[in-house]
Amino acid sequence: MPEQAPLRSAHDGRPRHLCIAIDDYGLHQGICQAALLLAAAGRVQAIGCMVGGAAWPRWSRALAQLQGNRAHRHGIDLGLHLDLTEAPCKPEAARPLSWLMLDCWSHCIHRPRLRAEIRRQLDAFEQALGRAPDYVDGHQHVHQFPVVRTELLEELRHRYGHQLPWLRSTCRPGPAARQGFGFKPWLIETLGARALGKAARRAGFAQNRALLGVHDFSTDAAAYSALLRHWLANAGDSDLLMCHPSLVVDGRDPILNARMAEFEVLSGADFGRWLDEAGIVLRALSRTLASAGFKQPH
Repeated sequence: MPEQAPLRSAHDGRPRHLCIAIDDYGLHQGICQAALLLAAAGRVQAIGCMVGGAAWPRWSRALAQLQGNRAHRHGIDLGLHLDLTEAPCKPEAARPLSWLMLDCWSHCIHRPRLRAEIRRQLDAFEQALGRAPDYVDGHQHVHQFPVVRTELLEELRHRYGHQLPWLRSTCRPGPAARQGFGFKPWLIETLGARALGKAARRAGFAQNRALLGVHDFSTDAAAYSALLRHWLANAGDSDLLMCHPSLVVDGRDPILNARMAEFEVLSGADFGRWLDEAGIVLRALSRTLASAGFKQPH
């Protein structure tokens, strides 16, 4: 647990733009319902889609309706949450995370099969939503692994060279924001953030500045409230805060209690006040990047 964040941010008083992204949309119904409720309330600005998930065929239609709603058309980024470990489009493509890491770092992974699965997931996203993703990241951060990042960036450049999606960076925030969070944010960053960032810059992809929201999924609502206030107080402009909320639906989800706690806090009455206290303006990252003048090469 981090030390209690001050109620007033140490920043210079100018509004800071933060994007809150829900991961795992399509994995099960509870996640999908939570995402739609939070999006409708203006509490989240990005939704990452697991297009091989059991709930995707049904709940992708609700997401298509959301993006067609004029009130949300420019307020929600919809992305591909690339999944190679839990529910890829081709079930036999799934690999336990430890095996996938071994294959990637030893460069033994079968590149044609990997590229085919990346294509299947991009195809499924496009077919369901009728357009390209606004961004791409990875379930368990696999998008930044060796070989995966190379194949992914090449496929994205091939498909969307005229308008590239942004990519999630897992770089840790500054020392104040990560105080007390220990090993996990460091480990996630170490597994490929710098290499992905270098490749992304070279290829013309934009990224968030830093990633907030990393915790061990053992928190209740009170503990998550403290974490969230700490992240908000210390967030920088163009940061991304990932979250994993859910309603009570799928008892088989191993982190369901933490998901429920996240939803309780993010949907709660205090959240708006915390944003005001921290000087945070919630905005889709694509809009923040565009207003900062980022242009993809043609």
